[in-house]
Amino acid sequence: MPSRPSFLANAAKFLLLAGLSLTAATPARAFIFDFLSGEPGQGEGRPFASPIGREVVAYRGAERPGTVVVSTRERRLYYVLGDGRALRYGVGVGRPGFEWGGVHHVTNKREWPDWTPPAQMIRRRPDLPRHMPGGIGNPLGARAIYIGGTLYRIHGSNEPDTIGQAVSSGCIRMTNNDVVDLYDRVHIGAKVIVQR
Repeated sequence: MPSRPSFLANAAKFLLLAGLSLTAATPARAFIFDFLSGEPGQGEGRPFASPIGREVVAYRGAERPGTVVVSTRERRLYYVLGDGRALRYGVGVGRPGFEWGGVHHVTNKREWPDWTPPAQMIRRRPDLPRHMPGGIGNPLGARAIYIGGTLYRIHGSNEPDTIGQAVSSGCIRMTNNDVVDLYDRVHIGAKVIVQR
């Protein structure tokens, strides 16, 4: 009889080959994908555990359910649930000189998005690629939520240690696990409030 870990790994492979999806971000899912990737704490080539846990919290704002509120000072993103509650995520925000704020709306959403650095970024960093197809190594991570009227996105990251930090060029970074969760909740047209 195979050992328990090899049995679980084989069972997970069978489920994936059968086309079954384990979509919930649960410890069991992370455990199964750890075996598939061969690296502890990794799944599909990306971290599953957020350095800042996602949680439902009390929320006093007057925003309607479905609104996204980013507090750059707290380095937290709130997805308003209603009834005085919000889902709170840890985020990375713009580094000094790249802070911004305002009220905008979600205009697009993409899974495993391609990345084309804007001209301003290329001028600062001529070593960057002019285009990068979506995938595990792409800096936009697993999902991107486009904030209309800006150059910025709420997106995943393959650098989970930057969550809770001010290191981006203005985009709002999340772990891939968290951005997948938010992506499934937020709708095109949703209000996005970025507070400085």
